[in-house]
Order: sequence, then structure tokens, then C-alpha cells
Amino acid sequence: MKRHFTGLGILQAALAVSAVTVYPTVTTTFAAAAANYTGAAAYNPTVLTPPPVPSGLNTQFVVQLQSSGTGNLSQPQNGSFIGFSVEMSVVNQVLGKNSTLLQVPFLNLMSNLQERSGRVNVRVGGNTQETAQMVDSTPDGRILEKNITGASNPTQTPPIIYTPDLLYMMANISTFVNVHWFIGVPFLLPDTATRLAITDKGYKILGDHLMGIQVGNEPDLYQRHQHFTTYGPTNYYQDFGTYIQDMVTANLPGQNLLVGPNLAYADWTTEQVWDTGFVSTYNQNLAFLSVENYPTDNCAAQFNTGGTIQDPQTIFPNFLSHTAQYSGHSIIQKFLNSTNFAMQNGKRLYMMETNTGSCGGFPGISDAFGSALWGLDYAFQMAFNNFAGAMIHVGGQNVFYNPFTPPPTNQSTFHQWTVGPTYYTALVAAESLGPSNGTQVLDLGANGANDFTPCYGFYENGAPVRVGCINYVTDSTGASDLKVQIAIGGSGIGQPNQSPASVKVKYLLAGSVSQKGNFTWAGQTFGDNFASDGRPVGDINITTIPCDSTTNLCTVPVPAPSYALIYLTDTSLNEPGGAATQTFSTTVQTRYRNTATIDQAVLATSNGGYGKKLGSTSAGSTSAAVNMRTPGLVSVLALVTGLGLLQRVVRR
Repeated sequence: MKRHFTGLGILQAALAVSAVTVYPTVTTTFAAAAANYTGAAAYNPTVLTPPPVPSGLNTQFVVQLQSSGTGNLSQPQNGSFIGFSVEMSVVNQVLGKNSTLLQVPFLNLMSNLQERSGRVNVRVGGNTQETAQMVDSTPDGRILEKNITGASNPTQTPPIIYTPDLLYMMANISTFVNVHWFIGVPFLLPDTATRLAITDKGYKILGDHLMGIQVGNEPDLYQRHQHFTTYGPTNYYQDFGTYIQDMVTANLPGQNLLVGPNLAYADWTTEQVWDTGFVSTYNQNLAFLSVENYPTDNCAAQFNTGGTIQDPQTIFPNFLSHTAQYSGHSIIQKFLNSTNFAMQNGKRLYMMETNTGSCGGFPGISDAFGSALWGLDYAFQMAFNNFAGAMIHVGGQNVFYNPFTPPPTNQSTFHQWTVGPTYYTALVAAESLGPSNGTQVLDLGANGANDFTPCYGFYENGAPVRVGCINYVTDSTGASDLKVQIAIGGSGIGQPNQSPASVKVKYLLAGSVSQKGNFTWAGQTFGDNFASDGRPVGDINITTIPCDSTTNLCTVPVPAPSYALIYLTDTSLNEPGGAATQTFSTTVQTRYRNTATIDQAVLATSNGGYGKKLGSTSAGSTSAAVNMRTPGLVSVLALVTGLGLLQRVVRR
């Protein structure tokens, strides 16, 4: 549904608030040595040294495509394959303050994806879902509260309470942008009524935008985290069945939308769960099978667990090649049996939560350009191997890996959002897969399956329409730039030549794999830290490359480092099925008095601010926030056109 907001009218909701969260001041000098940095992890200035140029790299190679009859293609995939997993405890900072005040930068970020794929999938859950209780109201009137003193387990997860208004907020987002939701219900609360209330209201409030109900989160860690003395696959199988029976007894809707087993693949394997009869017994209740997995963790450094601390500089290369230790190819090997098993049983396997490393990721890796390339390779490996989709995890200020981060409240009058490299991953993956919902993916094994130059083919109705190539190498001399020569059909493979007269190319670019911020996709960027309102800035740059009619080769340069998306037809560049761009120009700021004005000096120098308080995540759920009571009203402004205000006021 497309909406236009124009005019000079101001719609302002004065929201009574009895408490706000104040963060310690972050005194960051980004030019200072990273070793002396003491601010929030989300803005850590650590810059690593890129890996050396690999010796003997072949920089010119042919990608021979068949015009039809290509084998080994994936199942049809959606352009919305990459979505986001938002830790439940931070939804009131990332999505909005409540159902009447939505975060406009978030709407813009989702709208960018909707334009390319037609929809966006978002999961609200994580560690904090496991002890989350829905209540009619909270003591201070907010939609969500955390009990920081009750934080537990190695990731310091706080218990939370929230009101149904959180679900109305999600539903209202879906009236602006076509977002579909997974919600999580607690498995660590003995209160059956609480679980059922979340399921019932989630179904009734979100309606057709509810994709699934995640039953439990990482149950294979329940015993390790001392939630139970003993807990194994059979216990989960039985508890899942009990939950279904409770739904049946209560005559609740949504009994066919359940998602499990949601393993971390830590203390159990997926096969151990399948062996209980989980899928055959509950087949009619399961919308998806799901897992959650990270290639490694940074828990020892972040939470002093006593484990071995990993040095980011040392492990950086492990993210920067096609089959390296922490590559997408390596991550999914343990799940290949399960993706096949799922399809044999009429289901699909979802990667419900992932990122560069659990416990917040790594400075200089998770927040650098290399992780955007890593994420694309990972996404396409999952798509090629028949996952149903994947969710990039979103936390708070105390993690390195966020795809997008609002500023702290005490900086919201002069700072905007920070867009990280894995948001570019989602954006570029959506455009690579396209909006048809029928794209098939093939790992082309290009350049003799060279680890530093993977390429993927994207097929519609059995024909190649796009090719995507990654160059993991950093080399400012240009000597490691690739020349990818694409041929479609031809006498060499017994098909008529179908190479086009020219191809069009979009590039994802940065100066090195260690660069932070200011990446560009087709000439547009979301800038550096605190620089974005969720809309790409700059002129779109699409390169047209003529093909050689004599050799029938289209030679496409792929700079070191970069990702090149090569459109083989004009139709594939302008493929119908996405949504028209709907973005929202905005200035949002919180103030501790009732006012309808904006300081024009601040606006002129900062283009506004967009923050709400940020706190816990699955990686480090304890916030550094201090609660204090503040009298008066909070007024929030969102400028759309001129002085027009965007503020959704749908309540149910």
C-alpha cells in the first residue's frame, strides 16, 4: 500500500512518560588509537590490516553459462531471503517507541528492501524471548521493561515484560511497509497462560503478516545454561507436543504456524531431534524447521568466560574466502542433511539467527566491508543449498555486528542511524535474487573454484538472468582486479550463442575489506557512523559494458575488493514484482518538555537525530543504562515533507 505524506500540517502525539533511560556519555575520539577506545562497541574504531594478496591469483577467467537445461539449481528462492532477527529486548528502540511512534529510519531501511524484493521478513525473539511475559501494562507505561538485576547466563540476558502494544507496533509497521513477522514464545516460563496469550494475540494482531511462531530458543543450551538439570532432544520433543495440546485445548488459531527446533547446534545435532520423530509427529503444525548458528564466538573477550580469546586480526582471513573456516560454505555443511530432510518432509529449513560471531561479533571484522562480502557469499550458499531464508541478528549498542543501529537517546538530537555492512548484504542479496519468488541459484565454481573469486548464477524459468561475482582480495594497485568473461550458450557446449550485445553491472565497492562505512552500492551509500536516515544517498551508477560479438564474451571488471552484479538482460534489471520506493524524510528527536519546535541550527548541522534508548542483545544483554524518572511529556517529531509530520496513530 503506497502512501504519500505532504503539506505543512503537524500531527503530534504527546505521550506521557514517567521514566526515560539515560546512558553514560560516550566520549569517543575516532582518530584516537582503537586501543584507547572506551565507547560503545557499535562505533568501535578498530581497523584491521587486510590479508595479503594471494600468490598466483588468476584474474581472468570465463564463466560459461548454458542458455537452458542447467542442472543442480536450487529450489526457487524469494528475494526476501535475507531478513533480520531483532532481539526482543531492543524492539522498542529499533522498531519504534510504541504503536503510535514508529522509527522512520527503520521504515526507510525496510522500504529499500521491499522495493527490490516485494517484502521483508523480520523475527522478534532471541534469548530474551525465553523469559518474556506479556502483561496488560508496565509500571512506567512503556511497552517493554527489562529487569537488569535478573540478568542470567553467559550472555547476561535480562528478563523482560511487554504489553500487547509491542505487537500493535509491529502490525502498524506492516501497514507502511510489507514486513512479515516471526514471533518467539517463552519456553523457560512454567506459566502456560503466558505462552498461550502471546500466541493468541500475536496471531490476532499480526494476521496475515505472521509468518511463524518460534517455540523456544536454542533448547540445546538449556542444560548448559543451567535452566534444567537435564534436558535433551526427547524433552524438547515432548514439550513441543505439550504446547500444541495446550493450543488445541484453548482452541487457539495458528496451530499450523509453529517453528522449531531452533537449535544453536551446540549441544545437540539436528539429526538427534529428527530421530525423536519430531517432524513426522508435528508435521501439520510446523510452518518451518529452523536452526540458529554463528561461525564462531567472541564470548571470552566480551564476557570473561575464561575461554580462549580470539584475536580479530588473526582470524580476519577466515571470513574472506569461499571455503575458509568461518565462510558460509563451511557454516552450512553440518546442515546439508537437514535441508534435504526438510524438503523430503514437505518443509524448508530456516536459519533463524546468524551473524559474524555470537556474543556481539568482532571489532574490525563484523563492522568492516569484508563482512558485507562474507554475508553475500553466505547468503548465496544458503540459497543454493535450499535453506528457506536467513535472519541477520540485530542487537544494541554493545555489539559490533549490527546491520543498523539507532544512536543512544542522549545523542538523538544530533546523531542519525549507523548502517553496517550486513545491511548492504541484505540489500544486494535482495537485488541479486530479485522479486519473482522463483529465482534459482547456482554456485558456478568459477575460476577453477578459486576461493577468492566465487561467482553465482541466478536463473528464472531455467534461463540465466544475472551473475554475481565476489572479489575478496584487497589490492589498491589494480593488479588483482578480475576480468570475468561471461558467455551464454555457444558452439563449445552445443547450444546457439545467446550472449547479449551488452550487459549492465552494479558494484558494491569499498577501498579495502577492512574499510568502515561509506561503502557504495551502485554509487549510493548510507554513509559513516551516525549518518543515515535509512535512505541511500547519491546518484545511481549502473555501468554498461559492451560484449564482443566475435568471441561472444562479455568481459566484466570486478575490482579488488568488490561484488559485481551483472544483469544479462534489461528485463532482469527492471524486473517487475517489487514495490515502488516509499521512503520517509524524517527528523526525530526526544525532548523532555512539551514542544513542537526544532532547533534549526542543530537541524542544519546534523540533519536531525533518530535515537531511542538502546540496550540488551543476545550477545550482551545487560545495558549500561541508568533509569531515572523525569516529569512532563515527551514529544516526538518526524518531518516528512517540509514541516509535515509522519506519525502512525493506528491503535486497536
